[in-house]
Amino acid sequence: MTSAVGPATPPVVAAPAEAAGRHRGLRRLLTAGLVAAFLATCLSSGLPTDRVLLLSWVLAVLAAQSVGRGWAALGRLLVDWVPLMALLLLYDLSRGMADGLGMAVHVTEPAAVDSWLGGGVLPTLWLQQHWGASWWAAVASLVYASHFVVTPVALAVLWLRDRARWTGYVRLVLALSAAGLLTYVLYPAAPPWLAAKDGVIDHVDRISSSGWAVLGLPKAGAVLHSSQGQVNAVAAVPSLHTAFAVLTCLVLLPLARHLWQRAALVAYAVLMPVVLVWSGEHYVVDTLLGALYAGLVWALVPRLGRQVRRRRSRTPVAAS
Repeated sequence: MTSAVGPATPPVVAAPAEAAGRHRGLRRLLTAGLVAAFLATCLSSGLPTDRVLLLSWVLAVLAAQSVGRGWAALGRLLVDWVPLMALLLLYDLSRGMADGLGMAVHVTEPAAVDSWLGGGVLPTLWLQQHWGASWWAAVASLVYASHFVVTPVALAVLWLRDRARWTGYVRLVLALSAAGLLTYVLYPAAPPWLAAKDGVIDHVDRISSSGWAVLGLPKAGAVLHSSQGQVNAVAAVPSLHTAFAVLTCLVLLPLARHLWQRAALVAYAVLMPVVLVWSGEHYVVDTLLGALYAGLVWALVPRLGRQVRRRRSRTPVAAS
């Protein structure tokens, strides 16, 4: 018998997009609050250089961006990022132990190569003698410190906008980190400031943090300088500061829609090695090798990945 009121109407369930849309304001508020808290922390205590701490800030922002998108979004966030954080933490721990394996530290060879590249003059010495404007010191400190922030932020943006590209970028970051770590183990090398301290080259100042005083943030410079003393001092070849700046440029350049964005990416990749050489953190040869490592990782890792996928697709599945 047919009901007089007609068939029952199923309850209206909000679409996922609608549910997420209702929380857009809350997501923006939470994200703005976290960004403000991070900036306040940087101003009061200095820029955190600990990779896990920085990634924890990123994870908090991404969790805020997942509000209203369901538990599945939060679960995907943890599944994607927790293993990455664990692997990068392992890298940091291994990098710190790499100088205690008994390998001879190379001090004279990098200096000799740079002297040859400079026509008998060390580029670091020349730059420090001729290039010391206070505005440049401020710019140099900001560029140097950006190394600790740019890659996590790029990872976060790609995760939010294009998870496939994020996965590819993660592979590049891990491959570049592993290549750098292997080189640090096999070829520990002293940077210019350490070679000068040992009397191998003329006096060189380590001035990568000098610009923070110009910016009115001397505490930030002191925190960064203190953190520098806790890492492997002979992990100079290759320069991963340069390598990651170049890798960021190579990965993001195809995504840049405007000329100013492309110019900024290229300028960043060029400016980073100049800052490193000027500040006494690296020789020119270190930065050239860093750029080479980034280029090789960017070119080879995706190709290897495609080859592995093709081999797997050709492998016959055993009958059950």
